[in-house]
Amino acid sequence: MQVRSESGACPDECPLDQCLQLLAGAWTHQVIWYLRDGALRFGDLRRSLPGVSAKVLTTRLRELELRGVLSRRVLPSSPPSVEYELTLLGRYLLPVLESIASVGKRLRARERRTVVAKAKSSR
Repeated sequence: MQVRSESGACPDECPLDQCLQLLAGAWTHQVIWYLRDGALRFGDLRRSLPGVSAKVLTTRLRELELRGVLSRRVLPSSPPSVEYELTLLGRYLLPVLESIASVGKRLRARERRTVVAKAKSSR
């Protein structure tokens, strides 16, 4: 067991840092989120992510494949199409993203209550 340093910082090779590095990058968490229910073709995934360019999505998908988060399968069709699916490692990340989403919902509700309270107090 590693002991926390006196400064409170994570020790070298902190598992939290490793996980956050895996989730870092534009569109990474969204890609994982949309693949949570099963495999998607590139076009379906792109339609689920309005605002992402084909180039950026392709780059992110390749990176996640190299990191072992998702797998890529070429489907025998004409024209050929590609399907992406979470690997076991990718599925391990789902509870993390679900927890973050839960905290996000609570933060949003808290923010709304603050806005309402400020509006009432300014009357």
